[in-house]
Amino acid sequence: MALSACLPALTQAPPPPEFPPIDYATRRDGPHQLQAIDLQEIPEFLHRQVVRYETDEPTGTIIIENQNRLLYLILEDGYALRYGLSVGREGFDWTGTSTVYRKARWPTWTPPPEMIKREPHLERWKDGQPGGPRNPLGARALYLMTDGRDQGYRIHGTPEWRSIGRFASSGCFRMLQQDVIDLYNRVPIGTKVMVI
Repeated sequence: MALSACLPALTQAPPPPEFPPIDYATRRDGPHQLQAIDLQEIPEFLHRQVVRYETDEPTGTIIIENQNRLLYLILEDGYALRYGLSVGREGFDWTGTSTVYRKARWPTWTPPPEMIKREPHLERWKDGQPGGPRNPLGARALYLMTDGRDQGYRIHGTPEWRSIGRFASSGCFRMLQQDVIDLYNRVPIGTKVMVI
C-alpha cells in the first residue's frame, strides 16, 4: 500500500478572486468628471485590494474597521475586497450595525442643523447642495439605517481624496471617488454594514 493512501489529504486555500484594476485617471462619470488620483500619494495599504479576511459574517457583508480606516466587502472562501477610508474624527466616530437602505449617484448633500451650527458658512446649503464634483458626498452614496432610522451616516465618495486614511469626517465613511463607484456597483440595498 502506498504511503500517500495513509495520509490525510491536504487542502489548499482557493486562490484569491481577481478583479480588473480601477482607472484612477481623469474620466467622465455621467454628467461630471472624476478627478485623477495619484495613488503614489496614498499609502499602499489604503489601495483597493483583495486580502485574506476570516469572519463568520456572510458573503456580501461590509465590515468597517474605524481604527484602521479600512472597509472590507466580504467575499467567498475567506477573502475580502479592502478599501481605504476616512472615518469620523474624535468625538464623531461610532460603532454598530447598520443596513444600506438607499443608494444614490451624484447625490444632493444637505448639512444637518448641528453641522450648520458648528460651521455657519454651510447655511447656504441648508436646502441641499446639488450633486457634482465639489459636493461632499462625491460620486456615490450608500445611505445607512441604524435601529430603523437614518441617523445621517453614509459611505460616500469625496472630492477631498487626500483625507483618505485620516480621522477627518463627521461620522461618515469617505472613499476615493473611483473606489466608491466600484463598491456601489457591488452591493445591493439591504447590505449589512458592521462598524467596529
